[in-house]
Amino acid sequence: MGEQLIIAVSREFGSGGHAVAQLLSEKYNIPLYDSNLLEDIADQKNLDAQALGKYDEKSKASFFTRSVRGFSTSPEENLAWMQFKYLKGMADEGKSFVIVGRCAEEVLKENPNLVTIFVLGSMENKIHRIMERYQTTRDKAVKLIEQQDKKRKTYHNRYCQGKWGDSRNYDICINSRLGVDKTADILAHFIDDEREQKH
Repeated sequence: MGEQLIIAVSREFGSGGHAVAQLLSEKYNIPLYDSNLLEDIADQKNLDAQALGKYDEKSKASFFTRSVRGFSTSPEENLAWMQFKYLKGMADEGKSFVIVGRCAEEVLKENPNLVTIFVLGSMENKIHRIMERYQTTRDKAVKLIEQQDKKRKTYHNRYCQGKWGDSRNYDICINSRLGVDKTADILAHFIDDEREQKH
């Protein structure tokens, strides 16, 4: 295995960020982790991956909260910390991978082989992409974008010092208006340049 490479991709809903992450995974021939991370954690801890999925990337639900040894815990928080620990474990083992979301730019910030990316898009482009993907109306697409981005922002800002989408917290932020293929190409050039400069 070559030098470690970890690519952390955060994205606005409808920006095509997940598709960009998939293309980067294929280019560098490294695994992509998103919700499938739950399957690995479930296998490791002998848990039900479907049950874990209900709490994935969600902020704490107050009615689930209970106090244990003076700390506030919930299924959402427990799952979040399990994922953070699992990501750190893979990184510490020297594994290369692409990770979508899950506060990776914060969780893995001490790793020198980490490249952090935020993919955004114009509202019009995002609406068009969501309408096409989900075969839905414009109004429903707008509502879905607003709901999903609010959830992502709430989850991220609960566990991270830096704010979700703030360009200062990422190595590069990019608008996907040129399409996912071109966006991935531009990011690959950036990643290659970053790796060269570290030598």
